[in-house]
Amino acid sequence: MALIAGGASAAHAQEEPAGSPASASAPTAEAGETTGPVIIVTAQKRVERLIDVPIAITALSNEALDDYKIEGGSELLRAVPNVNFSKSNFSMYNFSIRGIGTKAISAASDPAVAVSFNNIPLIRNRLFESEFFDMERIEVLRGPQGTLYGRNATSGVVNMIPAMPEFSEFGGEVMAEAGSFDTRRLGGHVNVPLGDRLAVRAAGMMTKRDGYDFNTFTNKRVNGRDLWSTRLSLAWEPTDNFRASFIWQHFEEDDNRSRTGKQLCTRDPGPTQIGDTTVPFDYIQAKLSQGCLDASLYDDAAFGAPNLLGSSQIFAAGVQIAGYDPDTGQPVQGFPFDRFPYGGVVQSRDLREIATSYDPVFRAKNDILQLNLELDIGELSLYSQTTYAKDEYYSSQDYNRFVSAPIFPDSSGLLVSPGGAPLPDGGLTPGGVYADPQLGPSDRWLSVDISQSDNEQWFQELRLTSDMDGPVNFNVGANYLNFDTQDDYYVLSNIFTYISEVFLNRRGAVTIDCSQPETVPGECVYVDPNPIEQIDGEGHNYFRSKNVVEIESWGVFGELYWDLTDDLKVTLGGRYTEDRKTTTPIPTQLLLGADQFGESTGNISGGYISRGFREFPDTVLKSDALTGRFVVDWRPATSFSDDTMFYASASRGYKAGGTNPPRIDVDPEVIQYQPLPADFDPEYVTAFEIGTKNVFAGGRFSLNATAFLNLYEDYQVSQIVDRISLNENFNATTWGAELEAAWAPTERFRMDATLGFLQTRIGDGEQSIDVMNRTQGNEDWVLIRPSPAVPSNCIAPRDKVETILNSFFATPPDGGLANFALGSLCAGSQRYGSWDPEREGLPLYAMFGFTYDPLTDAPNGGRGFYADLSGNELPNAPHLTFNIGAQYTIPIDGGAWQLTLRGDYYRQSESYARVYNTEIDRLKAWDNVNAALTLTRPRDDFSLQLYVKNVFDDAPITDFFLNSDDTGLTANVFTLDPRIIGLRATVGF
Repeated sequence: MALIAGGASAAHAQEEPAGSPASASAPTAEAGETTGPVIIVTAQKRVERLIDVPIAITALSNEALDDYKIEGGSELLRAVPNVNFSKSNFSMYNFSIRGIGTKAISAASDPAVAVSFNNIPLIRNRLFESEFFDMERIEVLRGPQGTLYGRNATSGVVNMIPAMPEFSEFGGEVMAEAGSFDTRRLGGHVNVPLGDRLAVRAAGMMTKRDGYDFNTFTNKRVNGRDLWSTRLSLAWEPTDNFRASFIWQHFEEDDNRSRTGKQLCTRDPGPTQIGDTTVPFDYIQAKLSQGCLDASLYDDAAFGAPNLLGSSQIFAAGVQIAGYDPDTGQPVQGFPFDRFPYGGVVQSRDLREIATSYDPVFRAKNDILQLNLELDIGELSLYSQTTYAKDEYYSSQDYNRFVSAPIFPDSSGLLVSPGGAPLPDGGLTPGGVYADPQLGPSDRWLSVDISQSDNEQWFQELRLTSDMDGPVNFNVGANYLNFDTQDDYYVLSNIFTYISEVFLNRRGAVTIDCSQPETVPGECVYVDPNPIEQIDGEGHNYFRSKNVVEIESWGVFGELYWDLTDDLKVTLGGRYTEDRKTTTPIPTQLLLGADQFGESTGNISGGYISRGFREFPDTVLKSDALTGRFVVDWRPATSFSDDTMFYASASRGYKAGGTNPPRIDVDPEVIQYQPLPADFDPEYVTAFEIGTKNVFAGGRFSLNATAFLNLYEDYQVSQIVDRISLNENFNATTWGAELEAAWAPTERFRMDATLGFLQTRIGDGEQSIDVMNRTQGNEDWVLIRPSPAVPSNCIAPRDKVETILNSFFATPPDGGLANFALGSLCAGSQRYGSWDPEREGLPLYAMFGFTYDPLTDAPNGGRGFYADLSGNELPNAPHLTFNIGAQYTIPIDGGAWQLTLRGDYYRQSESYARVYNTEIDRLKAWDNVNAALTLTRPRDDFSLQLYVKNVFDDAPITDFFLNSDDTGLTANVFTLDPRIIGLRATVGF
């Protein structure tokens, strides 16, 4: 194992390979500096020793990744202080550094940590899904990098640098692995010189395994893997002063990976008392329930299911008449109001055991093509990097993630009218089974979501760097980025389709085909007839959020490096960035219809069209920023160290703002919403950092220490509001310290450790509406589920609610008109319409004799009271992150063989999942242990490794995503992979 030197980083010494964008001759250790190898990085887009770079940076070579058993981006947190990682609910992830990550979920948002491939940023990437293979190194830069890396690096950079072709000799490596869950992995590379100045390198990786989770309903393992990656690279050096390289990397996955884990909920039964009034029966209690309570995810009660009896979907299905009983002549409800869809559901406490009606589907495909050119002109070098990336992604899984009770009535034998003819073809639900065109036949509530995206990116950068003998050098450049994406998010439910067919498209006993010319007056909603894999995307029987965004960004930047003395240097950098984001507003259309003339009916849904989506003129959002950094570093000659550097820096970072997705396209005469912000502001940070890097004892011991203060303006965070991702901005401060150390007292023994200390604080006066606690404890206001037309809960005055509950209209089983009137206390809810033509357009609560306008008489239009966020901690920002690793090598047979035992222990302290820091937000501290036993024969370049990851099979909750109001505010949780035991064999040639 190579000795760590030149910085406390688990990287091996490397010279930059030929053909890389920074392939000048790598500096070597001078006599007397260290006896260990030198770590070379390109963190400042120039070839430098790690210890010479005045940035908090961790560099991990390919060998170090193997040592730590880091196989993908999600595991980098175990080797880098103050780093956290979690999946997200949709197509991306949250990689955070020093408490700042990507908490804004929008097609128009950027990651706060710039993920780069060979120094080029990728807005969309497969850092979470793909696995590292044949890497030169991974560099993780902590703190804003607003000069060289630019516009979206407000908390740091992850730079993935692949191994490049070498001109020296033919060679390669083959790896095979088997392990738990029937894991099979193959990988390797081959390097082929074609003369002295041309070489090619091919590398690949394949992983197949069974699922880590078990679905007890379908009796199948899910969350498995079937993925592969390839990389082909070419390096050419026709002359001594010109170098070129080309890289093509391809990734593909097709399996049953789960985006999320279990869905947890502490069931909210609803109140039995409002003021002095008793809430009469279950359905009205559920009407005043938010589904799930703000309670700990670690209690046994959290493994329940939401109270969705009062949900708008169940209500809309229940008020319909499925037919008439032939014996009694009484109407049969579409859904019984005394039946809880998730009644007594109690989930297994095993986070890796689920019970869902639908197994996940996951597909991803990614291509990166990069051309690098380098020309030396005397003491100057001109670099060009051109990158094209294309990414396609599709994922679907059970949306509600619970198995419901049977909910549909048996329509066979029911009559069209009392004493009339039987329903044609036995009605819509013969035998209590409803056949949804997308989800198939079922007697239960089925709900599936789809997250998919298709995007392309072009990036061009030109840089000119100097390598002069004098005290002044520079690095200047310009770049251009163009990114086009279409992101779609669907929620399909057989309840939605049932409502469309029974309530909206039914004319007596006949169901109207809305795809055909309509002669019967009234509203019509197009039901997509295609199966789930072939949907046309125009159905109004499912929710679709369609987001079309183009991002263009221009930047010019430069850094000046001035050696004031032999041991004192100043770095001065600046960057000007201009961003332009073009968004096509496409509002959602769930259960919205129109008459045959394409006009709003004005009395049921308020839709304008019966099929497809209206697209509105593009919205263009422009922003620009001047960022940069100022650094002073001092390299004193000391008697106690081989090499020491102290540095202090001040820097400025920037991340562009974006647009919030539009809500529903509805007639305001029918549904009125309180306006929400159409866009969110850019994010800025002013950062201060001091640090030191040291090498002692001839390279046997190294120690890095950093302290930082970051002042964030308008940090971007989102939550689900009205079925869209509403992005908000908050000022915040983060500060802390980091230590990285490595010690190799002998050639056989080595230890390394990282420690991150972090404090975060949201600024004074910052506020936001917590959908888990809309009343904020105010007893004069009551939470209410709205009418079917409105997706979000609201609050209403307690006295108005009591007036309605005490009326004779509050009749079982569904509360009668009192139920409608309660829902009308929410802004946007259904008005009188067809119930009373003489009072057309009046809200239903008007029948109770009081005046009330939720848009003006309720706090924030009835959305709720603001929660004070002052002093709260940022999400996913544990106070402590800690890793310690040790390894010992035993020579065998005179050193012909070597046996190395390594163990690593990682721990992070408790944190919060949301900015509100309430009980549900608390994430407990967790730890992770990994071990490996490696037998090598250096002469034959052979190794055999037995490893165990997650030795104690822990399953901590690492983060969660809070779902929408109409889902009951359930929490999709994320956890670690289970214990994995594997055997790997590697041979070089």
